[in-house]
This record gives sequence, C-alpha cells and structure tokens, in this order.
Amino acid sequence: MSKSDYPVTPAIRFLRAHNIDFEAHVLNYIEHGGTAYAAAQLNVPERQMIKTIVLQNERKKGLIVLMHGDKEVSTRNLARELGMKHIELADAGQAHKWTGYLFGGTSPFGTKAALPVYVEHSIFDLALIYINGGKRGFLVALRPEALSSLNPVSVSVATDA
Repeated sequence: MSKSDYPVTPAIRFLRAHNIDFEAHVLNYIEHGGTAYAAAQLNVPERQMIKTIVLQNERKKGLIVLMHGDKEVSTRNLARELGMKHIELADAGQAHKWTGYLFGGTSPFGTKAALPVYVEHSIFDLALIYINGGKRGFLVALRPEALSSLNPVSVSVATDA
C-alpha cells in the first residue's frame, strides 16, 4: 500500500518519527465489529489483533492497556499488580480528551497526553501484531518490539473474553 493510500494520523507521525517499520491496512469499519471482525478481514488469528484500552484509576488518572483481541483485561488483577485500589474503563469523552482518538480508533501511539502504557506480557511473544493506527478501520501491522517506544510495563492481567 502506498503512503497516499492511508490516513496520516498522529499515530503514523509518531511511528515515522521513531523510525518504526509498519504496514498499513485500511479495513471496512463496522460499529461494534471488534477484533474478531478485523481479524477475519485480514485472515489472521484474533490473538494478533491488539486492543488499546483506556482506563482510569481511583484518582481519575488515565492509563492504557494493550491486550490480545481474544482476551479481556481483569481490572481487579491490574489494580492489584499496580498497587492501586480501583481501575475502571474511562468514559468515551475522557478517553478522547487524553488520547485525541475516538473509540474504535484509539492507538497507543501519538496520544495527546503521555499516559502510562501497560502491555500484556504474552504480546511480546508474537512475531507480528495488528494495532489501531489512529482511525476507525485503520490498522498497522508491526513487530511487538515497536511497543518499546512507548516505555511500556509488562503485566499479566488477561482473562478469557
């Protein structure tokens, strides 16, 4: 796909600025299609589809968790692992304020606010991951090592979806 065939989002600017190799994929977006729908369009396992989940702790401080598409985040285990009392999903308005992205188009790259990033440890075992490129229906494929540009913390908080 040529550079003119995909949107140039803050995430793409971030990847370019950090010299991170990626392959762009523009998909047919449907509301609530989720990672299963995207995985089917690309003919890849849903495990390789990485969700960017915006959460907040008990002090209303934001954080991002990257999780396999076929798993969920145990907020109880995450709070315990991070030594916090409570963690919950951020509402759409607050998530947009922190990231600059809409739900369904949130990327961990190029966010407005520098939020701490936590990555499910087994994501680093994959050869290739597909993660949102900053727009609904727009994914980038890259090696998990590219996540190191976010200074992530590895966690073990996956639970079955």
